[in-house]
Amino acid sequence: MSAKTATGTSARERLLEAASELFYDEGVHTVGIDRVIERAGVAKASLYNTFGSKDELVKAYLESRHARTTARITRYLERYDDPRDRLLGVFEAQGELFADAGFRGCAFVSASAESPGQAVSHATDEYRGWVRGLLTGLAREAGAAEPERLGRQLQMIYDGASLSARMDRDPAASRESRAAAETLLDAALAAAAR
Repeated sequence: MSAKTATGTSARERLLEAASELFYDEGVHTVGIDRVIERAGVAKASLYNTFGSKDELVKAYLESRHARTTARITRYLERYDDPRDRLLGVFEAQGELFADAGFRGCAFVSASAESPGQAVSHATDEYRGWVRGLLTGLAREAGAAEPERLGRQLQMIYDGASLSARMDRDPAASRESRAAAETLLDAALAAAAR
């Protein structure tokens, strides 16, 4: 680990912060390591000593996005006790992200499209597995019929909402995705009650 600066920020933290800003705003393929190094204010050796390669920096960037998304959604869902409300709350939490002026779409979709290497694939698979697992688990807790199937369907809505919010520049996409998720969930709950 690199020594910390007077402000208490390590070279690793500064590199990740710079990478996160640049990669998310401009793309992982477009942004070269020299720009990340310049933005972070560290020596080139710090990047290679800390991450080893740009691919590993991209992987760490995606892992940090995953951690932030997990924390944000988990925090949001703490307001609900009922599993049905918690499941629908995932789409509400997405709406908070869409409303952010800096929203540029799903970082995992962008990185996969631009730089389809093993490090990116691994980080993307981990993130997507977490989203699917969250939705499936909440569907199971709510008592939905076929929770695995419902989880996959809800993930498609989740993904589509992000794409719509980005491409249409419409943060209200989360309201429509929540409504679609509610329709599917209610149908699955009704099927389970039969």
